[in-house]
Amino acid sequence: MNSLNVNSIFRFFVLIIVQALIFNNINFLGYINPFPYILFILLFPIQVDRTLFIFLSFMLGLFIDIFSDSGGVHAAACVTIAFIRPPILKFAFGMVYEHQNIKFNNTEFGNRIIYFLILILSHHLILFTLEIFNISNILLILKKTLFSSAFTLILCILFSVLFSNRKQ
Repeated sequence: MNSLNVNSIFRFFVLIIVQALIFNNINFLGYINPFPYILFILLFPIQVDRTLFIFLSFMLGLFIDIFSDSGGVHAAACVTIAFIRPPILKFAFGMVYEHQNIKFNNTEFGNRIIYFLILILSHHLILFTLEIFNISNILLILKKTLFSSAFTLILCILFSVLFSNRKQ
């Protein structure tokens, strides 16, 4: 088992524990909830089998649902962003993704933010739409999506910079 797999397994469990123990208890102003656990999906290696990746994304969401008692909304949002990740990678990174040699630590910071932002917004929009599930509350869904996405984006960028491997 190489270090890439060990890092991914470690990240999987640490993000679940941190989300369950710390970030599930944060709720600013009633509509700002950070979900940095999706960093696992954002930073997962692209060379790994896609079926395994979607399954791991489902398991990640399922564990968060179990700890949050949220009935499957996290699993649905995680599987969706895992499924749409390849075209988002192609959009954000272009030819680097085409040649299958993305190393997130070596990518341009602006491209990484675009990639993070699109997937975080998608995740949160799906999550809050399924959680609230009422078209009359569309403004609440959009407000929660926007503000929670901003907070999650800041945390994901902070975590990815703080805990990145600096070796090239």
